[in-house]
Amino acid sequence: MAVPPPLFTDEEIDTLVETFYARVRRHHRLGPIFEEAVGADGWPHHLATLKDFWSSVLNTTGRYKGSPMAVHQRIPQLTEGLFMPWLNLFHQTCVELFDAPRAAIVGQKAERIARSLKLGLFFNPDAVA
Repeated sequence: MAVPPPLFTDEEIDTLVETFYARVRRHHRLGPIFEEAVGADGWPHHLATLKDFWSSVLNTTGRYKGSPMAVHQRIPQLTEGLFMPWLNLFHQTCVELFDAPRAAIVGQKAERIARSLKLGLFFNPDAVA
């Protein structure tokens, strides 16, 4: 039985990550937070990690071995309100890079990841409304 080819090539994932995070770095709200968290010299390593992450998410390669929740918990400036601009930039990038069905696949996965991170980082059932 033949194994179907991956839905996204490594080159497509590389382009997605590089294009998207170039936009994040220029974003007036997201850029400063990422620059502080990643550091000026940390971008090559961070981008390589993100490429492994998205390869694992999109093609189930298992290349990513980290913990996104733990990483995001270490960013004190991260607020729930920053997820929307992040997702907007991400969707915009996907629509520009992929046909509609594949852009939707990536976008839906990003939405689920964002929802999971927001729940893990900000959900407090004991908070008084």
